[in-house]
Amino acid sequence: MESLEVANGKSSALGVSREASSPPQMGFFIAQVVLRFFTLAFTAAAVAVMVTAKETVEVFSISFTVRYSYLSAFKFLVGADAVVCGFSMLSLIFVSIFNKGKSNHYFFLYFHDLILMVLSMSACAAATAVGYVGRYGQDKAAWMAVCGNVKMFCDKALASIVLSLIGFICLFLLTIMAARNLRASGHLI
Repeated sequence: MESLEVANGKSSALGVSREASSPPQMGFFIAQVVLRFFTLAFTAAAVAVMVTAKETVEVFSISFTVRYSYLSAFKFLVGADAVVCGFSMLSLIFVSIFNKGKSNHYFFLYFHDLILMVLSMSACAAATAVGYVGRYGQDKAAWMAVCGNVKMFCDKALASIVLSLIGFICLFLLTIMAARNLRASGHLI
């Protein structure tokens, strides 16, 4: 009798009946782990690329060095990506340790992912705006494009912004998945 209950996905060894996780819940768990890992990887790579973005140029025998830390939007992007990377690692550990099918965790995951997504979106938007002005200038404000002089720095900054945007897209997908599961579980109004 006990082997029949175990084969049906129920365990009665401690007198507690437990249903096996259904394929959609297992698929949700795998998608969460993969997306959280991708968020962690892309934001860590974005931080590494931006922190190493540095170029020195000479103009009329005067040497100028450009670093990410000279621009507040790039500092914000590095800080936000570091926070998103750290919290993605924590959420990856949290999701891996706790029960894969518990619906009461969906709200915390949704709220966590939503906050990280908004932080990532704002940092990407700020860095993209500064990068755009640096690459193309702004004629009406008399801001000249500088990427012609510091091409390597601008290319690394662009690569970092693209990696951050991919991390943002992963967070966006995680937020949608968590909201969908909240609604399906009846915890979302």
